[in-house]
Amino acid sequence: MNKKGVLVKKLSAIPDFGSMDILCTDKTGTLTEDKISLLKHVDVNGDDSEKVYTLGFYNSYFQSGLKNPLDEAILKHENSDLFKIKKLDEIPYDFRRRRLSIILQDGEKKSFISTKGQPEEIFKICTKYEVNGGEIQDLNPEILAKITEIYHDMSRQGYRVLAVSYRTVSDGEKFNTESEKDMILSGLLAFLDPPKMSAKTALDKMEMYGIKIKILTGDNELVTSKICHDIDVPNMGIVTGDKLDLLSDSELSVLVENNDIFARINPDQKQRIINILRSNGHVVGYMGDGVNDALSLKAADVGISVDNAVDIAKESADIILLQKDLGSLVQGVIEGRKTFGNTQKYMFMALSSNFGNMLSMVGAALFLPFLPMLPTQILFNNLLYDISQIGIPLDWVDQEYIQKPKKWDLDFIKKFMIIFGPISSVFDLMTFYIMHKVLNLSESAFQTAWFMESLATQILVIYIIRTRRIPFIESMPSKYLVLSTFIMLGIGLLTPFSPLAAYFGFSALPVTVLLSILGLVTTYLVLVEVTKRWFYRRNEV
Repeated sequence: MNKKGVLVKKLSAIPDFGSMDILCTDKTGTLTEDKISLLKHVDVNGDDSEKVYTLGFYNSYFQSGLKNPLDEAILKHENSDLFKIKKLDEIPYDFRRRRLSIILQDGEKKSFISTKGQPEEIFKICTKYEVNGGEIQDLNPEILAKITEIYHDMSRQGYRVLAVSYRTVSDGEKFNTESEKDMILSGLLAFLDPPKMSAKTALDKMEMYGIKIKILTGDNELVTSKICHDIDVPNMGIVTGDKLDLLSDSELSVLVENNDIFARINPDQKQRIINILRSNGHVVGYMGDGVNDALSLKAADVGISVDNAVDIAKESADIILLQKDLGSLVQGVIEGRKTFGNTQKYMFMALSSNFGNMLSMVGAALFLPFLPMLPTQILFNNLLYDISQIGIPLDWVDQEYIQKPKKWDLDFIKKFMIIFGPISSVFDLMTFYIMHKVLNLSESAFQTAWFMESLATQILVIYIIRTRRIPFIESMPSKYLVLSTFIMLGIGLLTPFSPLAAYFGFSALPVTVLLSILGLVTTYLVLVEVTKRWFYRRNEV
């Protein structure tokens, strides 16, 4: 996965990564280039205004919190004169107010407050506006409608917009959120983050692999709709955060299934959406890189961040992408599904084999006057068997298996064990009968025969269990699996004819016994293949 640009912090997240059927993500950096630039700073008439930019610059420069991409775009745009400007206090940003205020003092010892934030929230606290280089007038409904239309028009063009306001403050005034009132609306700052045209290809791949994308963004619905339109992302309707708060969990559980874009939402609402999706039975991934994404990264089944994310986001994530790109994410999902598939192969084989061996030992105790296998032989058998399976993690996975998300299904695994375990036991009991009653083998020869039959069936059955197709004809195993299995099988079958035979209590077997073992193993593998096809027709997953 590292070669695919995916760093795994928590190994247990890999199966969930492969099982993920819904990815929740912000649009910034996934649907857009994540290259935000400040392009406009205008007053309430839509005319360029340096004062609007200066107030925004002061606000971004002097704030003490982590600067978001919009702040960085403001600071990179151009430098404003900070001569004799002094910070007095600060009212930090929060997701309820959606604005940030800085209290400043200029060179003439005059104090003022600069507030910037979401336009809707700034408009609420303004009673006046400024035009014509300093003229202050009352903010009436007509002017408010005019500036709101300018804001909406910018949003429809794909701009992210912040509003800026200010007012003078008196000496000795105490500052808190209640201080944000009777403000003077200065104007708007407009930012552009170009759409990422390669996102469409990545989204199509995600859909091809059975993953639905849910866009969870704090931006308004007009900007989000514009970006989705530019890259041909289907838009079945946008749900805004103010509507979410009016819905019960049962109502929201229906809404999240029928809508893919959620705008103007805060971190708590993101977390709520993720929890609802999980309660609906989905395996949910969340991709985020900011401070406010930490809760959602923890809430998701798979928290995904990027290499240049803030520390708390990377700390909260299970998986880190070296690039914030859905293409890298798709490659990681494919590798996760391969890992999930290979893990499931081992579980199917080990559970059915162990269950079958347990039944075989119980059956042997009913009519055999001696142990069917010595303790040292059992340990040697298990050692060879376990080493033979080290190639499974590097095995190929059939293409159709990775096309859709897979989930752990304990009921399916139980059915597999109950069906295939007894088949192994039946052939073990047949081996017991033939070797003991028909061929009349001695105790040592009997134990050797069952060792060879048991080892061969356990090791070779992986080629049937690993695929729904016909082994070696329709589905080729990896060279690593072939090497690990046949080397260990060869060691096991040759040991009874080597100097080590006496150490393990083995006896050399005649050709008739070896041919009997070959016939039993071949018949067993054919029966497992036939049963496998019947089983998957009856139990689709």
